[in-house]
Amino acid sequence: MTQTKNAGGTTNYLMPFILMVVLMSLIGLITNLNQQFQAPMKAAYLIMGGDKTNTLTVLLNFSFFLAYLVMGPSTSRYVERNGYKRSLIFGLCILIAAFGLYELSAYIFDTVDLPKFQASIQEAKSIIALQADSIDSMKALAAETGNFELILTKTGEFASLKYLHNIVLPIAYYIFLFAAFVAGTALTYLQAVVNPYIVACDVRGTSGVQRQSISGAGNSTMTTVGPLLVAYLIFRGKSGLDIDITSLYVPILLLIVLVAVIIFVLKAINLPAIAATEKKEGEVLEKSIWSFSHLVLGVFAIFAYVGVEVAVGANINLFAEDQGYSLKVAAQMASYYWLGLLVGRLVSSVLSKVSANAQLVVASIGAGILVTLGMVTNNPWILVGAGLFHSIMWPAIFSLAIDKLGKYTSKGTGLLMMGVVGGAILPLLQGIAADVMGWQWTWIIVVVGEAYLLYYALFGYKVKQLP
Repeated sequence: MTQTKNAGGTTNYLMPFILMVVLMSLIGLITNLNQQFQAPMKAAYLIMGGDKTNTLTVLLNFSFFLAYLVMGPSTSRYVERNGYKRSLIFGLCILIAAFGLYELSAYIFDTVDLPKFQASIQEAKSIIALQADSIDSMKALAAETGNFELILTKTGEFASLKYLHNIVLPIAYYIFLFAAFVAGTALTYLQAVVNPYIVACDVRGTSGVQRQSISGAGNSTMTTVGPLLVAYLIFRGKSGLDIDITSLYVPILLLIVLVAVIIFVLKAINLPAIAATEKKEGEVLEKSIWSFSHLVLGVFAIFAYVGVEVAVGANINLFAEDQGYSLKVAAQMASYYWLGLLVGRLVSSVLSKVSANAQLVVASIGAGILVTLGMVTNNPWILVGAGLFHSIMWPAIFSLAIDKLGKYTSKGTGLLMMGVVGGAILPLLQGIAADVMGWQWTWIIVVVGEAYLLYYALFGYKVKQLP
């Protein structure tokens, strides 16, 4: 049986709830895997990326989060027409398609693209092999062909190689970007239906808030282990040009099997009905949803929050590798950052008596200080601590933005989800800036985002209605 009756006569949806927790954990894992694929993709696909390597790298994250904005409206219409359970299964089928595209990308690179890039890869490996001798030896070998230029850290140590001729991209790169967009589309469907199911899956001895906290902990746990899975399990501790993109084959295949099993189970169990979230039939919304200034400013706050959270989580490893850290150490930094979010969310329940705007004030100041210090000292380790402060921002912003909306709450919630595209825009802007001036001072983009969040916490959250 998938559910039983509680003493009060209500249905106990224990097994469906467990399945929703698994799905929330899967959402966290896929979101984080996509971010952590940036560094391996840069090493495997962008050896001839020239002075646009960082921009081309962060386009992976941009493509993923762009799906939330582009596919959001069609997702809502699909859910309205076909219901939550069918939409959930459809989203999982799209996710399998995304995994298949990741596999196809690796296969195309190995069989079609690699022969075209082999000479450049071997030349780059030969230059890097001289790192144990001296920087001068590396420069001398690079000068023989004039194909590569050494990029050094502030302390004069080797950081990376820059290709000096016209940019050449493998076919597999474009497939990988499309796979990221399809994965983002799948998660747009899953996000739209899993959260309502978590609230609706009544389980004896729990409240809706408690069930959301449990599923959130599962989500954060997987974002924490995601970087380690990429660095140690998928790519087996290798970094740079030693990365073999075909290492994706088996792990991605296992994920395909896992999702297929979840689809099979979903078809076999009964899920609770979801109460309608739209306005009641015949109810008139006399005013524009854009007339609530605290909501409109809240959309920008969500934009800034998701942008800064993803910028640190996705780009800290690129920043670290630019400073000479290995992929394994850079992955540890990303993992510790997401661990901070997990810890923060686990202990956030004790802050229930602290106002949302006060929480956001402390969080934005704390994160802003740490990001500024990490930027000024050029030390990526300091950025790790920002995760603890970012952990409480989403619920604080969300509750402030929909405060006193009444019958406009449903539309207001949909409007807020548009702000998630910040996770695409801010990291992309940072990557573009990194190609111009290096990674260190690009963190000013994140600092500006934290400053806006402080403004919203102090002034923007106040409930006002525009004429």
